[in-house]
Amino acid sequence: MNGSTFGVAFRLTTFGESHGVGLGGVVDGCPAGIEMNEALIQAELDRRKPGGSPASTARKEDDRVRLWSGVFEGRTTGTAIGFTVENQDQRSRDYSKIKDVFRPGHADYTYQVKFGVRDYRGGGRASGRETVSRVAGGAVALEFLKGLGIGVRAFAAELGGVAAAPADIEGAQGRPFFCPDPDAVAAWEARVAQARSQGDSLGGVIEVRASGVPAGLGEPVFDKLDARLAYALMGVGAVKAVEIGSGVAAARLFGSQNNDPITPAGFASNNAGGILGGISSGQEIVARAYVKPIPSIAREQQTIDVHGRPATINVGGRHDVSAVPRIVPVLKAMVALSLADMVLLDRRLGRGI
Repeated sequence: MNGSTFGVAFRLTTFGESHGVGLGGVVDGCPAGIEMNEALIQAELDRRKPGGSPASTARKEDDRVRLWSGVFEGRTTGTAIGFTVENQDQRSRDYSKIKDVFRPGHADYTYQVKFGVRDYRGGGRASGRETVSRVAGGAVALEFLKGLGIGVRAFAAELGGVAAAPADIEGAQGRPFFCPDPDAVAAWEARVAQARSQGDSLGGVIEVRASGVPAGLGEPVFDKLDARLAYALMGVGAVKAVEIGSGVAAARLFGSQNNDPITPAGFASNNAGGILGGISSGQEIVARAYVKPIPSIAREQQTIDVHGRPATINVGGRHDVSAVPRIVPVLKAMVALSLADMVLLDRRLGRGI
């Protein structure tokens, strides 16, 4: 086991490193007959590729996807869907001067301890570039879910400690940072400029919403839908916390405030985030992921070298100021993969959609 496969019935296996030849993946379990082509996958990849926002790295990658199998005449065949994305702008020489020291906040130290060897060029499999394959696989899941009337949307709810109201979620898809409030964009741009000028980085909060999910999806006890979603979102390297519905705020409410009243017309509120007892209620599913600041910063930090000796490091190079907004389509993909998997697991048991 090396943790490169996600899902049970709808499975995504990924491969590749940040500074290798490229990245790719295989989707197993996708039903036949789903509309699919490179353009559909490319549309999702274009939302996460570098260079698309003021917070983005200067690294230039077209992230052009190539489908190798599992699709014929614009439809999935039911067999394994293989795809690749080539790397074009690696510049691995940027990392040669720090190859013998561990970068604080990165997986350098833990990879070295676990495997006894590591790819120091951008972090290898621990790099955020690994998420290219997740977005591509998630695009397949999104098309499958679309045919079932299930839609998944994602946007940035907070950047660098500055929150944005969900005033225009649809408009967020074409707005800088995937910001849902046009009035917050200028404040976010100012925070990014400040962090960049100080050689620092910013974290953020991403909200993912899934609509059209029927009631009854998910299993009691260990395979709760919210547990599977949390597992999926926490599997993204920069995510340090996940909440469903009112989340952390629920711990500070009375039961009378947090409970969602049920009326003949449906639920009167959605503090549960669309999941009760680990099973979908038919309401919109709401999840939030808390993303740490990018650890590669242009400021001197204390660390040790591979021999355990004290050292200092200034990572420099071409790095995002924040994982926001590029992580937004990644988390959207992970929710889509989770829902597709749970739908197919339900079908195996002879129920569901």
